[in-house]
Amino acid sequence: MIDEVFKILKRETKKYKVPLIEFVKVQDNDPFKILIATILSARTNDKTTAEVCKRLFEKVKNFKDLEKLKVEEIEKLIYPVGFYKNKAKSLKRLPEKIKEFKGIPNNIDDLIKLPGVGRKTANLVLVNAFDKDAIGVDVHVHRISNRLGYVKTKNPGETEKILREKLPRKYWKDINRLFVMLGQNICKPVSPYCSKCPINKYCKKVGVKKTR
Repeated sequence: MIDEVFKILKRETKKYKVPLIEFVKVQDNDPFKILIATILSARTNDKTTAEVCKRLFEKVKNFKDLEKLKVEEIEKLIYPVGFYKNKAKSLKRLPEKIKEFKGIPNNIDDLIKLPGVGRKTANLVLVNAFDKDAIGVDVHVHRISNRLGYVKTKNPGETEKILREKLPRKYWKDINRLFVMLGQNICKPVSPYCSKCPINKYCKKVGVKKTR
């Protein structure tokens, strides 16, 4: 079943707008920008994050530029992303941490030691900045994996653990991108468009009460 799901999604999601982090990767393939954009994207929609990243990256090209800014200046640059005050503090502390690691770490254990970086962010950075096999579990991946009946988990942390055990490694890099696009366009949190879903026949619709 999962092989067919990925085969169909790789074909069908080409018509959708790619997630922001994928766009940043294609545009620059700059680990600095990928890391910053991923931190800013947490709890924020792609449209807002994209606008903020454009404004921020016009002024901030690297960690040295970031280090020169005061927290208040960063706040103004990244508003209105979600939790912008906390994220500004994290970004201010980031250059010092990067110096300690002598660059952006390329492993999960060190990445999650960076300010503002949790497991989801770390995994997305591993995939997009370093082309490593990792599974970035956000709300879309968690929701769709459970709706399909592929996992039965209560939170993204559990979902990542089970997916790492169950999902064929060849799909690790793709799952976030594909499920995010499906989630943003079809598999909505409430009343998903099951009638238009390309993987409808493979979905057990676990927990779905109303569809369109």
